[in-house]
Parts: sequence; structure tokens; C-alpha cells
Amino acid sequence: MSQASIRTALLAIAVVTGATPSLSQAQAQAPAVKVGLAMDLSGPFAVGGAEAKAGFAVAMKQLGGKLGGVPVEFIEADTAGNPETARQVVDRMLLRDKIDLFTGPVGSSVALAVGPPLFAAKVPYLSSNAGPSDYSGARCNPYFFGASYPNDAYYESAGKFASDKGFKKVAMIAPSYPGGKDAINGFKHTFKGTVGDELYTKLGQLDYSAELAQIRASKPEALYFFLPGAMGVSFIKQFVAAGLSKDVALISTAFSADEDMIPAVGEPMLGLFNTAHWSFDLDNPANQRFVVAFRQQNNGRNPSFYAGQAYDVLMAMDAAVRDLGGKVADKPALLKAIKAANYKSVRGDFRYGPNNFPIQNYYLRVIAKDANGRIANKVIGTVFQNYQDSSAVKCAMKS
Repeated sequence: MSQASIRTALLAIAVVTGATPSLSQAQAQAPAVKVGLAMDLSGPFAVGGAEAKAGFAVAMKQLGGKLGGVPVEFIEADTAGNPETARQVVDRMLLRDKIDLFTGPVGSSVALAVGPPLFAAKVPYLSSNAGPSDYSGARCNPYFFGASYPNDAYYESAGKFASDKGFKKVAMIAPSYPGGKDAINGFKHTFKGTVGDELYTKLGQLDYSAELAQIRASKPEALYFFLPGAMGVSFIKQFVAAGLSKDVALISTAFSADEDMIPAVGEPMLGLFNTAHWSFDLDNPANQRFVVAFRQQNNGRNPSFYAGQAYDVLMAMDAAVRDLGGKVADKPALLKAIKAANYKSVRGDFRYGPNNFPIQNYYLRVIAKDANGRIANKVIGTVFQNYQDSSAVKCAMKS
């Protein structure tokens, strides 16, 4: 992986045909807004990084290659999911490129590494995925906006579903890094039954034979797993091949059961329950517009939540820049404009809580075949409505 940032107009081929907003004279003359885009295009989170990039491309086409009617310059780099590499990338973006806004990393460990220099430089970080519990709780910061979700709430919704379903004993498995630990702890916040084995794996691990043998021996009723991307693809295939699906129900979240993974796994994913804050089949105008556009730009396939979140983040940036007339150097005004969330989210109604994380719904989905025989997620219920994560009480910020 190259260590140098790549200065680019993101996916230029995708932005030339979009409808350009009408510009005021001030917007037309405003200097370009510089956005740091540090994505994970290689490494353990590469699947999510590629999906995020596809979501960004849909937004930029619809926005005519501008943010708030103002020219935009993306400073793009691959962090490879590595916190040290990401910190170096962000330091260059801040010192050399003088970015105004930042987004991109998939992994919580990367978000925790790059947050401090961004906050010190007073550069707003709108997270298109990572929502570590530290940033939603004790280490909350006015310059961090968890525009996607807080880790705890995602996993708390899975725990509540497991309790509502009546499972008495559930085993758990996740990689040993901050996001994985949040996944286990969040589930336990709301699960009322007995927690069986808690298995932590290496980040990027693809062979789960030892873990599957341990699960078989412990005989849980259900298994809750958080294994994003290629890790989840490998695990589900091995879980089904080992015959465990006959006796052990699988429970997950969108991280391990979304549209980016379904084609790689296929029928072994049928019947898998998972919770999510967004789904491509949510019925609201903004979401329908996004899904149709994504399918047109991506050979008819359904978007994953990584793509939906990335799209939302650029729409959020567009609204803030628009409302400021491009004057992003006014940091207090910029923070206020971002927090106002004056845009139409693919999730429907959207607002931030006092910790700068969304108060939003979390849905129950099941993977099934649609009317055309295609395997996809389907929303079948709402686990939490207008839910604020449990870490918010540790945040000292005020609304």
C-alpha cells in the first residue's frame, strides 16, 4: 500500500452528469472545500471500504460534484485498516492539505487513532461507519459526529432480539479489537439469558475450525457473531458446512449479514436474523432515490449499509456547506450546521443526541428469497424506536 495521500476528485466519471444546484454569487466564488477521505480499501475492512466508496460516488453524482454548491476537493487515501498508517495519513491531510472536513474509516480502532489530531485541529469528523463506544460516551467530542450509529446501540438491539426470541443460552464470537469488544459488551447489556462461551479471534482470521469445535461442545441455543467482511463470509460457510446450523440459530447485525456479503455466501445465509439501523427496503423517498441510483451505477445490485451511510455523510456535508454559504472556516457555525442535520436521510427522520450520535430506529431483518428468487434482507420488525445508546450518559457534552 502506498503511504502517500492521493489527491483526487473522487470518481470523476460519476459526477459529470448530476444535477447541479443553483448557486448564489458567494457560493460560486467560495474556495473549494477540502474533504479528507481516509478509506479502508485494503486490509480487513476492504469490503466495507469498497462499499463506502460506491456510496460516496452516488452522492457526488447527485450533487453535481459539489458540496453545498461549492467546489470540493477530496484528499483520498487508503488506511488499510491500520491505526498507525491512518494516523500518518491524517497528519499529512491536516498539515499539508489543510482539510476542512473528514470521513471514511471503517474500523473503530482507526477512528480512535485519528480522532485526537482531528479534534486538536478543529476539523469535524463525520463518521460514515465507525461508532466506538468511547466516542459516544466518556471521550465524546464536539468535532466527532457518529453519523452512522453508536456501536453499543447496534449490539444492544441484537441482544434485545435474542431475549425477545426466548433464547436461554447464547455463545458469542468477535475479533479482538475495539469494535469486536463493543459488539460483545453491547449484546450483553440487553440479553437476559445465559451467556455461554465468549470467543475472541484475530482480526482478519479466516479459519474457524477450533472455534466451531468449541461451540459444538458447549451446545448453545444460538450463536451471536460479529465478523465483518471476509471474516464473516468464511465463518458462515464453515458454520453451515460443519452442520451446526441444524441445532444452533445464528444471530448477527448488518456488519456480518448485509448485501455486500450475501452474494459471496449464498444460500447458507438464508434464515439468518440480524439487526440494522438501515436497510435498502426502508420505505421513504430519500432511500428509494438512493437505492434506485445505486442499482443504476452498480449493475443492479442492492446497496449495503456501508454504502447508505457513506451517501448520507456526503449529503450531511452538502447541507452544512450550503447553509453556511461555503464559509467552512467559521468552526462554531460549521459545527452548528452539521448538528442541525438539515437534509433528507436514507433512514427517514434523523437527529443527533447530545453525544453527537443519532437517535434512531433499529430494525430486525431476516435473509430470505424475494419475489424474483434473489437472496436479500427483509425488514420484519422494529427492535428499538428512537433509541439512544447506553454510553450517552457518560458524555459530558450538552445539546
